[in-house]
Amino acid sequence: MNDTTELSGEGLLLRIFIGESDRSEHKPLYEAIMLKARERGLAGCTVTRALAGYGAASRIHTAHIERLSMDLPIVVEIIDTAENVRAFLPAVEAMVDGGLVTLEPVEVHVYRHQRA
Repeated sequence: MNDTTELSGEGLLLRIFIGESDRSEHKPLYEAIMLKARERGLAGCTVTRALAGYGAASRIHTAHIERLSMDLPIVVEIIDTAENVRAFLPAVEAMVDGGLVTLEPVEVHVYRHQRA
């Protein structure tokens, strides 16, 4: 991505719910998704590790010391134009074997890098 990337007004938020132990080509899935998004020039990506959660299998994953899970929930969020996000969806679908992928409209008010 270059310094002239502009994003304002209507955008689309891609949110991907996966597990910390999920892999893609021998690396963490969240990292593979983030790197693929960057390679495709998407505006931004944030990866968040959750404290607890459960998914389709209803198995609880938690960070409590007495039930320390090595598979905590991970949320990957990517925001860009609807066109760019929708074009990226096939890559996500090819990488995510199990999880949840959602889309929601967002209104971008400010998107810029800090000036030196």
